[in-house]
Amino acid sequence: MAANQEPLLKNKVYYENCPGCVQEQKNEIHRGIPYREFLYVWTVTLCTGLPIASLFPYLYFMIRDLNIAKTEEDIGFYAGFVGASYMLGRALTSIFWGIVADKYGRKPVIVIGVFSVIIFNTLFGLSVSYWMAIVTRFLLGALNGLLGTIKAYSIEVCSQEHQAFALSLVSTGWGIGLTLGPSIGGYLAQPAEKYPNIFSENSFFGRFPYFLPSLIISLFAIAVLISCIWLPETLHNHSKNAKVEAVEALPDHIKNNNNEEMEGSPPKQNLFKNWPLMSSIIIYCIFSLHDMAYTEIFSLWAISGRSYGGLGFSSDQVGQVLAISGFSVLVFQLFIYPRLEKLTGPVLFARFGAILAIPLIFGYPFMTYLSGLELTIVVNCASVLKNILSVIIITGTNILQNNAVPQNQRGAANGLSMTAMSLCKAAAPAGGGIIFSWAQKRQHAFFFPGDQMVFLILNVVEFVGLIFTFKPFLELPSNLEN
Repeated sequence: MAANQEPLLKNKVYYENCPGCVQEQKNEIHRGIPYREFLYVWTVTLCTGLPIASLFPYLYFMIRDLNIAKTEEDIGFYAGFVGASYMLGRALTSIFWGIVADKYGRKPVIVIGVFSVIIFNTLFGLSVSYWMAIVTRFLLGALNGLLGTIKAYSIEVCSQEHQAFALSLVSTGWGIGLTLGPSIGGYLAQPAEKYPNIFSENSFFGRFPYFLPSLIISLFAIAVLISCIWLPETLHNHSKNAKVEAVEALPDHIKNNNNEEMEGSPPKQNLFKNWPLMSSIIIYCIFSLHDMAYTEIFSLWAISGRSYGGLGFSSDQVGQVLAISGFSVLVFQLFIYPRLEKLTGPVLFARFGAILAIPLIFGYPFMTYLSGLELTIVVNCASVLKNILSVIIITGTNILQNNAVPQNQRGAANGLSMTAMSLCKAAAPAGGGIIFSWAQKRQHAFFFPGDQMVFLILNVVEFVGLIFTFKPFLELPSNLEN
């Protein structure tokens, strides 16, 4: 069949039986916010974010119960490698999943990723040894190509004016997953101890005290997997015959222009020579390294005893703090971020977030001087603000990355981004756990004693990321220069 005639005023050719063309036509006709597609984007992103950090509130106790650490001070050391295994697995396969998404479509990669969450997140909750925990987390990361693919997908299901909102939804789902996940873990881990009237010590959940939070997340992933039946594909699939047939059907006065376009797609640019892309990826990696280290360190620091410079919180209290933060991030991203981003642009807004985060993190060690209601209020306010600032920064870098490449390279570009980011996030929990364990052994040191050193190092990473958001390092994509 010939190309549809409606968009010819823009010299745009659509092909029959091409899912990408069907979606583009829909975007042209319906210029409003595609609520249904955005709901898919948000739920899929939430599905991939929930298991990443859900273990942190109870990881301290899990490592203790697995009897791998010889002393209490060593728990943070072993906990770091469990957190790092997921990111290491994702780092090794993210480019592969990006290439698959560019060749076979976004939907297959999304379905496989959600299915992997169901299987390996469930198995992690049933871990009976330290190495089983590491292997299941590694496989969960290796078979999960969701985040890079869903970023590309999110801006392909809407018109250009809604792309910032689309990527903010990805950051929202991701940010809420990283905060709501730990709240699920904090409330539901060790249910026989916390809710003895419901779960007995001899029940299944008594014998596997960390299975319940994994089960809840896996049940949510099953619901997301079922919803993927209605997930529209967005990748273009043009056969050569369809191209010729579409051009022949065009009016003569624009046929010559389109013949030039249809003779073949322009050669793909080397992603490593695309400096707007690479500079934004590097900045994204720096802030991701910081955020992942912060996520683990905050939970370990909050749970550790006062004698070790922590807050002495229970996993329930940590879960409550993170749940409040997650809800606040959702409200901010849905109702505030898109409006402010239009006024400032992604780069200026990200710089603002990084500048505010530095003094905020500097104040964390001094919260140990507080107690009672005063401590609860301050910790919650700090956590809410820190997570909002992180989402501002990450969303801005995502906008830069996805505008730096054409659609036929978007999956690979996000795969490259996920690989680099995953390597940083694999190093973050391992490095953060080692630094945290070391800091707990130097509570009475003269220079930045105890956890003051941990938060100082977090601030150094944040400051480096801030510096890199300026020229000459950062180069904006041509369509965002103004």
